Formats: sequence, structure tokens, C-alpha cells
Amino acid sequence: MIPPRPVPRTGRVSLWRHLALLRDDLLSAGPARLYRAWMAEFRTPFFRSYVCNDPALIRRVLTERPGDFPKSRRLGGGLAPLLGGSVFVASGAVWARQRRIIDAAFEGGRLHDMIPVIAAAGRAALDRMTPGVVEVEPLTSHVTADVIFRALFSLPIDHAVATELFALFRAHQRSQPVVALSALLPWPGWLARPQSRVTRATAQQIRALIAGLTRARAGDIAAGSAPDDLATRLMTTPDPATGRPLGADEVADQIAIFLLAGHETSASALAWALLLLALDPGAQDRVAAEAAQLDETPDLTALSRLRFTRDVLRETLRLYPPVPMMVRETVRREMFRDRLLPRGAQLVLSPWHVQRHERLWDDPDAFDPDRWQTEAGRTAARAAYLPFSEGPRVCPGAGLAMVEGVLLLAMLVRAFRFSASDRPAVPVAHLTLRSRDGIFLAVAPRT
Repeated sequence: MIPPRPVPRTGRVSLWRHLALLRDDLLSAGPARLYRAWMAEFRTPFFRSYVCNDPALIRRVLTERPGDFPKSRRLGGGLAPLLGGSVFVASGAVWARQRRIIDAAFEGGRLHDMIPVIAAAGRAALDRMTPGVVEVEPLTSHVTADVIFRALFSLPIDHAVATELFALFRAHQRSQPVVALSALLPWPGWLARPQSRVTRATAQQIRALIAGLTRARAGDIAAGSAPDDLATRLMTTPDPATGRPLGADEVADQIAIFLLAGHETSASALAWALLLLALDPGAQDRVAAEAAQLDETPDLTALSRLRFTRDVLRETLRLYPPVPMMVRETVRREMFRDRLLPRGAQLVLSPWHVQRHERLWDDPDAFDPDRWQTEAGRTAARAAYLPFSEGPRVCPGAGLAMVEGVLLLAMLVRAFRFSASDRPAVPVAHLTLRSRDGIFLAVAPRT
């Protein structure tokens, strides 16, 4: 079964038409050859960009020499109003210090402790579900936001502040193109890139609400009454190297990225997984059969038996990676596949293309969860599967995201049957991979 995908561009277009395509639809702006090329070069009057699909080059950039290929300042600047200097956009010593503290804080929140949190959010989502034709992206955003709020602040999504933040994050994402035109033009590093009025306003409101939550939590910590959740651990965990914790602004930066990445990426994956199962009723019935074994208080042992459900989520992340492209830049001249790259070149590492690459995957556009139990599928995954990035900057919440996705998918499919509607889903890249006009599915209680 071939699920929806953008039609790649064929033929030549002008530079300005290409820049407009990049801004409006990043996925279909690239030519069809990107699905079989190891490397491609794109030139503009202002900089050079290289798409790197060669697994050896990806390992060099992300794993072997990550310090030589920091995150692109062109794209990182667009996220600064919301994310500040968070671990997602920082580089060098600042990033290393933040990551040490975050890794130590995550170690304190073991996965089995998160399962009751995820299950509680899942049960609340089932109560909100109504039969009929439903737009599932708001549903999945709601439930994954509920999970991350419970994990961070021990607050369910129906708490007033949590509900307001959820609405603001949705508005902020819709206002923010994945590639702003200002990022494609020369721009002095000391000058902030222009943002839309909605982007600036929603970022300021989100930051203000987060600051209020962290101030309240600091008071609880001082009084000895703070719950042992992720926010408390972020605010109290010292840097293993220096012994100093994060400052107040740094905590707000990290919470902003956790709220954004922790619910938007999981929501994207869960929505596409429901669509894929709606298009493949046989696979959906297999997930429902596995999920029927779950009790009301599952644990990691029970989740480990949801093998096919896990493979469905893996295949969803392959076909619809929540972060479809990552951009790094060179700090010196580099030789890639006999090409001399100048300093300041933009390196595009594209899970979207690598995970659909015709030379790496069998039947790359097909939805086939069973591929994960074949040697060919496992070989391809070792070379070309990076939905959470890889190397030192791999997503610190990857393990949590997989547990969350598997459990929520099992709970939803156990309770409801999802069927395709007559409204097609077209993937486009915002801050995460979403459908241009939503994902609408027919939902009925499973008897």
C-alpha cells in the first residue's frame, strides 16, 4: 500500500520560483532525483546548499565530527523568539553544558514511571473521542500535549495554563514557515531576522506563561513541596562537570523546546500512524489484537509484547519523520564525495529523503511494518533511519517518544476503528510534518 506523499518537482525552474517553492512546500520543492542521489548541490547567489543522502556523510556530520558541523545559523535564528538559547539551537560549550544537565535529569525519570502518566492521558483522550468523521491532528496534539504537561509539571491538559499554552503552540506553528525567505538572503549575524506579527506575539505569550510556571515551581522547590517531575529535576539537577544548575532563563528555554518537541513531534507521528492503519485495515486489526492483551495498568513488560504495534510506529516514523530535514553548516572547507565545500555551506540532512531512498530501501514508498522483521529492513535501518537524529545530538526523549507512541496507538485502536475518509491528506513541512488540510478519518467504536 502506497500512502500519500508529495509529487516531487520535475524539470528546471528559476531561482526565485525555487525559493518560493522552498517557503511554501519544502517536500515537493526538491527534484525527484533526490530520492536516488547520494549528494546534490544547490546554488544561490548568497550561499551553497548540499543535500547529503550518503549514510557515510551523515555519520561524519552527526556522529564522527559533530563539533565541526554546528546547526545552521540561518534556520536557527527563526526559532530564537520561542526557544531562546535552548539545547535544540545551541552549539559548542553552551550546548554541551545544557545536554549534560538534561541527560542527568532524564535519567531520574525512568520510562516505567512514565507509563501511568501516558495511560492517564490516553484514557482522557478516549473520553473525548466522538464517533463520526474526525480531524485527528488536533486530537493527537491534545493527547501528546497532555502527556508532556503531566510529565513536566504534573498538570493535566485541562488545567487552565496548560490549555492556553496548547492553543498558543498550535497558533505559533501555523504562523512559522519551515524556511523563511529571510533565511535564504544575506543577513548580519547581530541583527534578528524578521518574524511575522503572529509569530512574535505567540512566542512572547508562550514564554510569559512558561516563566510563570517556573516561578511557581521554584517557590514549591524552596518550600520542599515540589513534585518529582521533569520540571523539578531540570531546575535542581547540577551540571555533572561544574556542579552548577541551569539558570532561570535557561530552564525556560529547555521547557519551551520540550513542550514543542515533546508534543508536536509525537502528535505528528501518532496522526500519520492512524492514517496508515485506516488505509490498511488488516494491519489495524493486528494492532487491535495485540492491544486487547493490555490491562488498565500496563508496564514495560506488557508493552514489549506489542511488537507489531512498535513496527507500525517505526514504519510511520520512516515514511513521515516528524522533523523531515535537519540543517548543519561547515566551519571550514570540507571534501564530500570529491566535492570541495566552502566554509559556511549549508548541509541538508533529510530523513524524508534518506528514509525513502531508492538505493537503500526495498519498495521505499510502501507502508510495510513487516519489513522491520526482515534482514533487508534491519540493514537499511542501520544505515538510513534517523527520525530522532543520531550521534551526540540524538533526541534525549527518543525512548519516551517510542513508549508513548506505542501505548497511545494501542489504546486508541483497541477502543476505536479508524477508516479513511474522502478527504486526502497531503504532507507538508511546518515546524513538524503535518497534513496541509488536516487528516480526517471516520471513527467508530470497536465492538
